[in-house]
Amino acid sequence: MDVEIRFTLNGKSVLFIGNPLRRLIDVLREDFGLVGVKEGCGEGECGACSVIKDGKIVTSCIIPVGAVENSEILTIEGIRESEKGKCIIEAFADGGAVQCGFCIPGMVIAAYVLLDENPDADEEDIRLAISGNICRCTGYDLIVESILLAKERGKELWKK
Repeated sequence: MDVEIRFTLNGKSVLFIGNPLRRLIDVLREDFGLVGVKEGCGEGECGACSVIKDGKIVTSCIIPVGAVENSEILTIEGIRESEKGKCIIEAFADGGAVQCGFCIPGMVIAAYVLLDENPDADEEDIRLAISGNICRCTGYDLIVESILLAKERGKELWKK
């Protein structure tokens, strides 16, 4: 049975008409063309499908689209359009934290939420924030260093 589901996607009001039990990742990729969200494990364990729902990180591979009605969803495509997002993405590139790129959207999202909530985050905070994301290429040290670089470069952005 198809239903209407309204939500905000990257700052724009959208309407999805379809099965409310479809996975959010599939709707984002197939219906809205947002392919920055990746499917890694399909079980909510790797972080490649991370998005922000109402200010919190969620794994879109285990959430039905019906659960996002009247919510605000922010994907990597929306983040990259913001000054904060650009700052993080540039720091990842400059810090050598990007290799295959598969995990990077989830890592950037984790960094975005962390620095937004805690602009004074230290290395321990960063490691905890990205602990739900699996990287198989770069290794976590370069990612942590890149988030620290983004924190320093974007000091004015992270002030509340």
